[in-house]
Amino acid sequence: MTRKKTKPVASVDSTGRTRTIRRALLAWFAANARDLPWRRTRDPYAIWISEIMLQQTRIDTVIPYYHRFLGTFPTISTLASADLDKLLKVWEGLGYYTRARNLHKAARAVVELYAAQIPDTFEGLLSLPGVGRYTAAAVASIAFGVPRAVLDGNVIRVLSRLDCVKDDPAKPKNRDKLWDRAEDLLDPAHPGDFNQAMMELGATICLPRNPLCLACPVAVHCLARLAGLQDKLPIRKKVPKLPLQVVAVGLIWKGRKLLIDKRKPEGLLGGLWEFPGGKRLRGEKLPATIVREAKEELDIVITPGPQLCVVEHAYSHFRVRLHVFDCHFVSGRVRCRGCDDFRWVRPQDLDRYAFPAANRKIFPFIPGADSATKSERD
Repeated sequence: MTRKKTKPVASVDSTGRTRTIRRALLAWFAANARDLPWRRTRDPYAIWISEIMLQQTRIDTVIPYYHRFLGTFPTISTLASADLDKLLKVWEGLGYYTRARNLHKAARAVVELYAAQIPDTFEGLLSLPGVGRYTAAAVASIAFGVPRAVLDGNVIRVLSRLDCVKDDPAKPKNRDKLWDRAEDLLDPAHPGDFNQAMMELGATICLPRNPLCLACPVAVHCLARLAGLQDKLPIRKKVPKLPLQVVAVGLIWKGRKLLIDKRKPEGLLGGLWEFPGGKRLRGEKLPATIVREAKEELDIVITPGPQLCVVEHAYSHFRVRLHVFDCHFVSGRVRCRGCDDFRWVRPQDLDRYAFPAANRKIFPFIPGADSATKSERD
């Protein structure tokens, strides 16, 4: 009895395999692409805004922000001329505020250097503040048909499984190989659709855990699936526990108004307003932290009162626990030593300012806050 011959598995760099994968992905995307607002336009500005917002943020979170942002800043010129405080308020809650500040800088650069026209080349886009290789390739390919591949978390997962890549994608040399592979696989005739198809496949089918291989248009070409490794690739590092920062925050009252200060424009949460406070030093009592921070950062003397609440919030690389105290202004003239600006505001006016998410969690506990603010606690 002779054994039936089986065809050898196609090599990773097989031209025929590449062409077949391209056709299968494009056909699948044409039939299954989700109806997303930024896919209904070819406006480079709108596409650019969506790509910036989608960095490290879920689609369902982005959609309302995308509509509100374009409703407020419908053109590159309106964004360039906008006040940064207004921009941060529209962005409030979306996180990763460096993106918003860089959008503002980039919009001004486009107006000044490109006569308010989004650059239509990869290199031109890459020159803008806050635009890296991925974003430049995404906008160039989707808006202008430039044949440049993208590589994000979804695409890394798809490529790692398609080619059964067992190397850690977090290492620079391995990431470079994945970039090269993404460029090789890209359909040069339909780069925008192909890039979106790769990202869509990773987001909806080639999931991090329990991938839906039976629904995958390229399952027959997936070397990881043939090896039974689709659930193990790409290689994942164990995520360390996020360190905790203990912070004391003061609601500093002067009559019926509260003191808020604005963070300096650079760094994490730059340009946002917050309640005064800071990290507790080793062995320091929390009320003493408030008194010290008020003197060091604002040059004022305060009296700490009872603790009002404790709130927690997680950022990408650390967690914060805010111990919030009612405090009273005693003496001094506010001077911004460690901040960019300050205001004495009525509690009902707090919502006019852009605050970090951790500070916004304090709003419902503030006496005198209006019903709309208090509803966040209910």
